[in-house]
Amino acid sequence: MIMGLGVKIAYAQEAGTMGNDQKPNIIFVLTDDLGYGDVGVFFQNQRQKINDRSEPWVLTPNLDKMASEGALLPHHYAAAPVCAPSRASLLSGLSQGHANVRNNQFDKALADNHTMGNVLQKLGYTTAAIGKWGLMGSNKWSEGGDSWPAHPIDRGFDYYYGYMWHRDGHEHYPKEGLYRGAKEVYENKTEVSKDLDKCYTGDLWTAVAKKWIVEQTKGKGGKQPFFMYLAFDTPHAVLELPTQAYPDGGGLNGGLQWTGKPGQMINTASGTIDSWVHPDYSDATYDHDNNETTPEVAWPNVYKRYATTTRRIDDQVGDILKLLSDLNIDQNTLVVFSSDNGPSIESYLDNEPYEANFFNSFGPFDGIKRDVLEGGERLPTIAKWPAQIKAGHVVKSPSISYDWLPTFTAAAGTPAPVNSDGVSLLPSLTGQGDQQQSLIYVEYTQGQHTPNYDEFAPNNRGRLRKEMQMMRIGDLVGLRYDIKNADDDFEIYNVISDTQQANNLAGNDYMKELQQTFKERVLQVRMPDAAAQRPYDNAAITASSVDGLINGLSWTAYQNSAPWLPQLNLLPATAMGKVTSLDPGGIKLNKGELLLFEGYINIPVDGEYTFSMKSETKSFLKIHGASVIDADYGYEAGTIREGSITLEAGYHPIKIYCGRNPKSASSLELSWEGPSFSRTKVPENAFFTK
Repeated sequence: MIMGLGVKIAYAQEAGTMGNDQKPNIIFVLTDDLGYGDVGVFFQNQRQKINDRSEPWVLTPNLDKMASEGALLPHHYAAAPVCAPSRASLLSGLSQGHANVRNNQFDKALADNHTMGNVLQKLGYTTAAIGKWGLMGSNKWSEGGDSWPAHPIDRGFDYYYGYMWHRDGHEHYPKEGLYRGAKEVYENKTEVSKDLDKCYTGDLWTAVAKKWIVEQTKGKGGKQPFFMYLAFDTPHAVLELPTQAYPDGGGLNGGLQWTGKPGQMINTASGTIDSWVHPDYSDATYDHDNNETTPEVAWPNVYKRYATTTRRIDDQVGDILKLLSDLNIDQNTLVVFSSDNGPSIESYLDNEPYEANFFNSFGPFDGIKRDVLEGGERLPTIAKWPAQIKAGHVVKSPSISYDWLPTFTAAAGTPAPVNSDGVSLLPSLTGQGDQQQSLIYVEYTQGQHTPNYDEFAPNNRGRLRKEMQMMRIGDLVGLRYDIKNADDDFEIYNVISDTQQANNLAGNDYMKELQQTFKERVLQVRMPDAAAQRPYDNAAITASSVDGLINGLSWTAYQNSAPWLPQLNLLPATAMGKVTSLDPGGIKLNKGELLLFEGYINIPVDGEYTFSMKSETKSFLKIHGASVIDADYGYEAGTIREGSITLEAGYHPIKIYCGRNPKSASSLELSWEGPSFSRTKVPENAFFTK
């Protein structure tokens, strides 16, 4: 029997046999506001094939080639429909039910917890973040004092080059500030914009990325793997043009190059800024009135700009892929291309509005950026890893952006931290092993309306957003707009047969059970956040209906060499049993093992419960899918961490993870406080197991 890749990785991790030379390099390319429908292979090629002259199209030949040589993920979702929360969830591996950056909290400090950067650092990777950040903490950086608590260097990246401020990403010429004023670019913690004459940011980030990749490959002989988070600020916001055509060749000796000369730091820092339109679009015309008997007219300037910007991204990605080939590291480099949310309707140009329905950047869906409809959430996502992913593969299962952190740790041979809401996508990407189901969950609030586009179904035109939620289970999406309370019904759509979400199935009798599942499940997978309050924050989570329970908890031991408490789906159990009390000290463990206690906790009355946990080792408490107490990352032994959750009276599934103290028998104390009693140790008779 051939062992699946996921199982191979689990055993390699368990035995500690996966060396750095076997781990893939990883590059994550994130674009800003690029819609599902903006990429040829996802949607634009269909428009070209139909050749309706009233429906203009754009081309992305390099991305199409990448897809033909790797995997297409047409059911991949954003964690949020706007950039700051989306990027925070991506980097932390947490859904918007657990991430600390939610709604429009731009420049808020990314939580000091596990990130893509620091988990891969701990697994032997050299790491870099290049491009847009916007998650540093809003205080101004000052020389001699670190007042940006979540600078990339402090969140797991060895090297950083780019825009720190969210707002700076709205301008693509940092020194000249043509439309939005001059901006700041930082290399690590030094501001460097004074030398960046005529540097178009997409070109600048690409040239820096290529320079860094070459340094890692040649400087270290390719023995230490690298991870790069390359976050473009295009095509978002002001639709500025490059200075000139993309340099010929690409790769090691062609394409964009870093020159390092002040005033001309990259090889496109010459010519005229905001001037060059791609020749495919400079003279493009279309049937503006949908009348073949009248002459076609030129594309409006703003759409020539948008098409040039997206084509430039295509060239930049192709340049990087060519570099990997030139360096002979392409076979064992996993490259992921994606976006942060659906398409925008911003141009920031005077008297030149941009509308997402000129190219139908939302693809076959309804909704745009800031909508949790499919058009605001589906991402044009491609993954290439020639050593493991077959050419032309299409992933048919749904996934979401916070799945990438577990995917990357799995590719490096180690399970993800237990706090992650994602799952590894390696089985669906490689076709080896069983793919775990992704949690597709989004929450967001915004006071405006969905555009009133004729292309949208009538029920989605001009929709008032406010508090929104979406969850996908199988082919069905539960959707709520303008939520008033936890009892509001979900609209239910089959997004395979009804991509525009025009036919609400919620009124059908056979959907009553799923309606209740959506209402219960969206409460089970999140924790309220006082900085982003929701109308359902205080709703009690429904108790589970279970029979045949006895007092006590089940326990399972797992061998673990990860530097954190891990997800356990890839780890083999080494021992198991039942106990009447939560006492890890009474269970004999071997070196390196951890314990999982699981069962049910009996809640006496409806209400809010505050749980407190103190341990000699790392620990973690989950009730249903909610991460109630995280005492893993940065936990100091013997200190107390707590969390509050509102529960209905009855039985609720509980999981308690704890490590092993190598010097003594481990102890773990779990206390609670409820509506009818003050803080006390959770009694033995509150725990049940099957």
